[in-house]
Amino acid sequence: MTTHFPRPVEPTVLKELRSADDAGRRMVPVTDEEGGAPLRCCLRHSEPGERIALVSYAPLRRWAAETGADPGAYDEQGPVFIHAEDCPGPDGDRLPFTNSHRTVRRYSADGHILGGELVQTPGDEAFRAALRNAFDDPSVALVHVRAVEYGCFLYEVRRP
Repeated sequence: MTTHFPRPVEPTVLKELRSADDAGRRMVPVTDEEGGAPLRCCLRHSEPGERIALVSYAPLRRWAAETGADPGAYDEQGPVFIHAEDCPGPDGDRLPFTNSHRTVRRYSADGHILGGELVQTPGDEAFRAALRNAFDDPSVALVHVRAVEYGCFLYEVRRP
């Protein structure tokens, strides 16, 4: 059985985003008074009192730059929460943010959307099944797990 691992935003990319995000804006740190923001740097929800920032991030564009793909019109950027300062990253390789409906969006090696799957059942097993379904198609190079409510990028999973 193949296991799929979530990929947080890489530390080198986080450093860039803390200087200027993918829309060219400077980071504006805030103290998260309530907690609960989905942090893409460590793949967990923020705790009350943590310093975080909402930045614009273009995950497919950055992947395409690594691989030479040309996603064309599928290139997009959107808001993600990160820690305002360095953090240790995820604690383990568990699947994060599986407590709500999510979309598993599939991409080809050239960066084009191949479809997706709505995961309606909360919990790790439903997400693992959706990832297995996605990667059963040999033309799928990577998937993005996204929030249904706003379509926000949560994390990436690449072919093992």
